[in-house]
Parts: sequence; structure tokens; C-alpha cells
Amino acid sequence: MSPGKRRPSRPGNTRPARKKEGPRKPPAVDPARRVAFDTLQAIRTRDAYANLVLPELLRERGITGRDAALATELTYGSARLRGLLDEVIAACADRALSSMDGDVLDALRLGVYQLMRTRVPAHAAVAATVDLVRATAGSAVSGFANAVLRRAATDDEQGWVERLAPPYETDPIGHLAIRTAHPAWIVRAFAEALGDTGTELAQALEADNTRPEVHLVTRPDALNAAELAALTGGEVMPYSPYGVRLDAGSGDLADSEPIRQGLAAVQDEGSQLCARALAEVPLDGKPDRRWLDLCAGPGGKARLLGALAASTGAHLDAVDTAEHRAALVREAVDGLPVTVHTADGRASGLSPGYDRVLVDAPCTGLGALRRRPEARWRRSPSDVADLTRLQGELLAEALRLTRSGGVVCYVVCTFHLAETEGLVGEAVRTSGASRLDARPFFPGVPDLGGGPDVQLWPHRHGTDAMYCALLRKP
Repeated sequence: MSPGKRRPSRPGNTRPARKKEGPRKPPAVDPARRVAFDTLQAIRTRDAYANLVLPELLRERGITGRDAALATELTYGSARLRGLLDEVIAACADRALSSMDGDVLDALRLGVYQLMRTRVPAHAAVAATVDLVRATAGSAVSGFANAVLRRAATDDEQGWVERLAPPYETDPIGHLAIRTAHPAWIVRAFAEALGDTGTELAQALEADNTRPEVHLVTRPDALNAAELAALTGGEVMPYSPYGVRLDAGSGDLADSEPIRQGLAAVQDEGSQLCARALAEVPLDGKPDRRWLDLCAGPGGKARLLGALAASTGAHLDAVDTAEHRAALVREAVDGLPVTVHTADGRASGLSPGYDRVLVDAPCTGLGALRRRPEARWRRSPSDVADLTRLQGELLAEALRLTRSGGVVCYVVCTFHLAETEGLVGEAVRTSGASRLDARPFFPGVPDLGGGPDVQLWPHRHGTDAMYCALLRKP
């Protein structure tokens, strides 16, 4: 071909003009991380509870098996360790946490948790989290998220604790608050209740960070614990004659046959033991026919007490102030000798003369932090004063409704001394009631201390940190 002449074009050699590219599609986020993120977002924006939101999302999206297990681990772990995760993020970021977009912060918490507490390779944890940030908050902040996570990946959890926590020798409360991801005021409440700032305090705090077993309670009039264990594949509990425990990873039990038929329900062993204690206290030989649950919602203890009342010919009145909670109680006690009342327990309108009264009072819930991982970051010291006022009023009303020689069982799922020993001591002083030794009514349970009240502990007993005091009306 002579110079200057162009080669003739061939149909196969032509390239079509490049189309103008539109905006990039958000990256696909794997289902486990997305459901964990959506649960954390619900906790942050709607004050939702992880143990209610997560199972529902897993069902809705058909997530099962390993993906469901990963979503559960990421959700509960990130919610539980939020304080430590935030300390690490703050140390790795060039801006204050308060100025960060909430969605970005939730995603970063998931990412840092994966780096510190899972076997996910660091590069995979970083990449997946950056994709999550890009999909939920936009590409503009993905570089920031990438930088924070890469800095966080430069050390492991122990290394970050050594960097961020004050020395244990000079500030054990502050050190354990960082190391175990608890607010300092809760660590201090633990220390005061245990009378310890050393090994046992650390054990109690670490027990708060372990995923608890699933505890079931039978309906004693219909099924015994051995039969329930055979039906569920669990094992009979060590202390409660009505309970069965299952592995922490047993998943959603809502569709299990015993629960669907009303033969069993989910209830911590500590709650079972407290209800049983009230039923076991001997009275004075007078008729024992009127029992009362003054704060019955959502109905777990009322259900067990109702079954125990049925076995002795007694009748239980159950009270709750909210109609929707009273409806849950009615469902729980269906077929039992129980009458449910929607009323304020401080002014129920019921006639005095009850033989046994349970006051399962509203409380800070510090004893169940392992089951509600987000709760430790929701509560504050200011909550205690309002709750103790309510608890005192409920206990005073319970004593007023109890007949002479009858028994009141005061129960709270906490160890805070203001809600437990302090409140009961004041009630005894003002009412003249006698304080019974509750320990004999927890047979077989070790390490109950010097009494007279019983404080259960996750690290000692495997239960929630339930407190139980028994008072006899003069």
C-alpha cells in the first residue's frame, strides 16, 4: 500500500463508541452483615432491642445457617462492646464521634468488631465494611471508613486496651470499664455489690460479655423437665426442677413444638427459682388460697406461679398497668386459675388479705445485660433514683395487701445496692415486716453468701443476676 493511503476499514475492526457511564451501583452487601447493620440502626434510631429485631429480620429475609450465626455474632458483639469499639474508632479517626454520620458509625463498629473478635481476615473485614459504608452512606465517606479501619487493624484487642485503658493498679474501675466494655458507673455498681475490685469483679464483668444459654421453663401441671429435655434436646437445669437449658446457639425457638403448644416458655433459671421460693415458704396454718403477682407483665412468673397455685388449690390475681402487657399475661396463663387485672400495682383496687404476694418490680435490668447487649449503654445513674421510688411504692402496697403472717417476695433483675439491700432495708424499717432467710428456699444453689436475701450471679450460678428478698408481714 502506498504511503499516505489509509487501509480500508473492515466491518470486524470497528469499535462502537463508548457509552457515557452513569453513576456506579452501590456494591452488594452480604446478607449477614446487612442484617446486623440494620439491627444496629434500629437500636440507635428507634431504641429497639436486638433480641426482638434480629430474629424477625432473619425470618423475613430467609437467612439461616452460617449466615444467621454470623449475623447474630456481629449484632450482639457489636452492641455489647460498643464502648470499647467507640474508643478504638475515636483513636483512629480524625474527627469526633459526635460529628460522624450514624450509619457510618454503626458500620465502623461492625468492622472493628470483626477485626478484634472474629476470624475474618483483616483485609476481608475492611473491604466488606467499606462496601457497607458505600452502600448505606455513599461513596464520599468510603475513603474515611477505609482509613479508620486500616488504622484499627494495626493492633489486636489486647493491644488497643493497653493503649486506651488507665493502668489497673491505679484505676481498676476505669481499666475494667475499657477492657470489658461497660460504663464505669456499672463497673462500680458491680464492685460495690460483690465487695470486690479484683478477680471476681473481672469474672462478673466478663460473664456479662458471653452469650448466655437458652433457658426454658415447663408448665409443671402439664410437662416435667425430663420430658421437656427429651423434646428439645436440652438438659435438665442444675437447680430449677422446672427448667431445661439449651446451647447459646439454639436459635429462634418460637416455632418449637413445646412452646407452640403452651407446654413451655423461655424463662431464665433465676426467675424460676425466685417464683418457686415464694411458693415454698411455709405459712402459719391458716388457709393459703389467695396469691398475687403485682407486676405480672409479660407473664413468665405469673405462668409458673399460676401452675404452682393450681397444684395447691390456690388462685392467683395478676396485675399489670399496661393493657398490651396484661394481654400477654392472659395468653401466658390461659387455662390456669389466674385472673388478670389491668391496673397500676400501686393502686390496684384489690382487697387486702393475700397469703403470698410477688413484687417483680421494674428495675435497671443490670442483671440481664448479657441477654440485652445494648442495655448497658442506654441506662444511666439518674435512672436509679426514679426506679427506687417506684420500687418502694410497689413494695409498700404489696405489704398493705398481704394478710398478717403472709409473705411478700420482692424480686428485681439487678444487683445495684440501691435497688436491692438498700430498698428492702428501708421497707423493713418503715413497715415492721420481718426479713426471712431466703437461702433455704433455693435448695442446692451454692455460693449464696451470708443472707438473708439471695443474690444470684451469671459467673457463679449461670443465671441472670436476680435478687430475691422474702418478707413476712407482722
